[in-house]
Amino acid sequence: MRVAGIDCGTNSIRLLIADVEADGKLTDVARRMEIVRLGEGVDRTGRLSDGAISRTRKALLGYAAEIAELGVTRVRMCATSASRDAENAQEFRDMVRGVLGVDPEVISGNEEARLSFTGAVAGLTAERPCLVVDIGGGSTEFVTGSDTVDHAISMDIGCVRMTERHLHSDPPSPAEIHNTGRDVTAAVDIALTAVPGREAKTLVGLAGTVTTITALAKSLPTYDSTRIHHAEVSLNDVARVTAELLGMTVEQRRALPVMHPGRADVIVGGALILRTIMERSGHDTVIASEHDILDGIAFSLA
Repeated sequence: MRVAGIDCGTNSIRLLIADVEADGKLTDVARRMEIVRLGEGVDRTGRLSDGAISRTRKALLGYAAEIAELGVTRVRMCATSASRDAENAQEFRDMVRGVLGVDPEVISGNEEARLSFTGAVAGLTAERPCLVVDIGGGSTEFVTGSDTVDHAISMDIGCVRMTERHLHSDPPSPAEIHNTGRDVTAAVDIALTAVPGREAKTLVGLAGTVTTITALAKSLPTYDSTRIHHAEVSLNDVARVTAELLGMTVEQRRALPVMHPGRADVIVGGALILRTIMERSGHDTVIASEHDILDGIAFSLA
């Protein structure tokens, strides 16, 4: 059976087409990612903008064509933070149904956390239990467990949300950085108590903020997912890379060889979230995972 999972978040929309093997494991056929910034302005207006819906539609048209060409038999699309928050989410759902032929599932924060955990721990050899953090555009999921989820919580801190709320200067001003840190620290402390994350043996970080910071910490000449997946990064290196990014303009960040152009303007917000999580949880290292909610969506079809 060939399946397709689509993850539509606040910042990006991603596609995984995979074959389901006899033992239930997945073999990748194709992975795609487009930065569409669906959640642009949602924190301020409460609505998905026409431009954001149009960008997402364009990306979905390409995905739908590839799904048809590769003979996919089952498709599941999950939409996360921005789609939960927007008052015109029905307009978005109608667009998806028209392009893809299936309804998007606007999943809860807890379901998002469960799918992220499932994708992250598959194939991971690390001491358990794990604290898995998925730093998205609009929210960050905190999940603890060993092979299955024990506790999960979703907090409204993400790289796009924090950037739009606080980080307006280029580069950010000390006051903006302070205000971001205040909001992030308050949310992280609530989450780590709820899950509880400080008792976990291993910290695993998901999504583009974590993988890009890992690439920068490892001084990779180009973005190489094979060298990033399950790489370990120290708090000292995360703090160093965060400080370097804070001192750069958006154009300077965009020029970094491992930086996706659509991530350059929001990665500072994500870096501050990751650094704060490590500081407040007491974890000196984080393991980066290229497998996340997208893999969890595909696993759910298998």
